Amino acid sequence: MITELLPKVQALPRADKLRLMQFLVFEFAREEGITLLQPDEEYPIWTPYDAFDAADTLLNALKEEQITYAS
Repeated sequence: MITELLPKVQALPRADKLRLMQFLVFEFAREEGITLLQPDEEYPIWTPYDAFDAADTLLNALKEEQITYAS
C-alpha cells in the first residue's frame, strides 16, 4: 500500500504536500492524546518586554560574577 502511495505523494503540488504533513501531524497527536495549537485561539507567551524584575536579577548576577573574577 505504501509503495502505491509514495509516487502519488511525490506528484502532489507543494501546498498539498504541506497540507498532508499537517494532517499527519494532527493524526499522530490525536492518537497520542496530545493537544496541538488550534487556529484562531489565543495562547499566552512570556516576553522579556517590561520584565524589570528579571533585568534586575540578571544585572545583580552579572555584578556578582564580576566581583568574583575581580578577586
